[in-house]
Amino acid sequence: MKIKQIGLIFICCAFFTTAQSQKLHTLAQDFLNTLSPELKDKTVFELTDEERRNFYYTPVVRKGSSLKNFNEEQQQAALALLSASISSEGYRKTKEVMALEGILKVLENDPKMPDGSAKRDPLNYHFWIFGNPSEDEFWGWRFEGHHISLNFLASKGLLVSSTPFFLGSNPGRVLSGEQKGHEVLKQETALGFAMVNSLSKEQLAIARFSDKAPADMFTSNNPEANRLKHTGIKYSVFTDEQKKTFSGLLQLYLDNYETKFSKTFKKRIKKAGMEELSFAWAGGLEQGDGHYYSIQGPTLLIEYDNTQNNNNHVHAVVRDFTNDFGDDFLKEHYHKDHN
Repeated sequence: MKIKQIGLIFICCAFFTTAQSQKLHTLAQDFLNTLSPELKDKTVFELTDEERRNFYYTPVVRKGSSLKNFNEEQQQAALALLSASISSEGYRKTKEVMALEGILKVLENDPKMPDGSAKRDPLNYHFWIFGNPSEDEFWGWRFEGHHISLNFLASKGLLVSSTPFFLGSNPGRVLSGEQKGHEVLKQETALGFAMVNSLSKEQLAIARFSDKAPADMFTSNNPEANRLKHTGIKYSVFTDEQKKTFSGLLQLYLDNYETKFSKTFKKRIKKAGMEELSFAWAGGLEQGDGHYYSIQGPTLLIEYDNTQNNNNHVHAVVRDFTNDFGDDFLKEHYHKDHN
């Protein structure tokens, strides 16, 4: 991979000040204006197109245009939109997940996709724009590739939905080479163990629904997130210290979001009732064991799983039972418009 391309993926954080001071629809239009007619045709879909709900975090042949299709100007414009749509911490994790593709390419001896393209490529991450980016209209966009699926809906210059929000890490912990010991989702793992190991024997019996962790998240890449059968243990019965640990774990996921959206999302969670949130666990209780946990409430679902590749392969997702892909906002909008 060219050095220039690597530099664009790990673009300087000075980007954020400029990008986040602009409205998202402006950044989206700036990005589209850099594209050739051919690339624009690959990138732009109707807001109502079924493609908007097709999210995958596995290596598949995707629609949309990708970073490897873009020149330097186009990459910068695309990444400006990305950096403005999530937090600096979310952006850091995202670019580090992308970089892991270079490690997998070596570990897996440069595997290929069915169409002959590289299966592991730090530039094989795609962009879609859904609808017409405008301050007065609903429009959406997605950034996706292996172990990343970030889905957005915006209106009036602000995000109204940022779920499903998926990040994964393979390897979960790099075992050799220059990055040995590095863990992209280290805190998601550490705070999960801190939470489960804070539970009393009686609490653990309620929270732990299986001694063996599932092979993957229950919701997988289903466009509709269904409530999980395991309920776990309620926030309402935690001690003050456990509530503090749980809140830290919840906030860790919310901190990946753009600041205004993160605050709005948290208000919705609290309005639905913190006391109604629950924590569930499956698998071992020590680092290195296969394990899974979920946080579930009236509107929110967070799933985390680490069982594949000898328990060194992390999947983590945030779902909104009422507003994944902005469904709640769009239904209300279409209802008012129809009336």
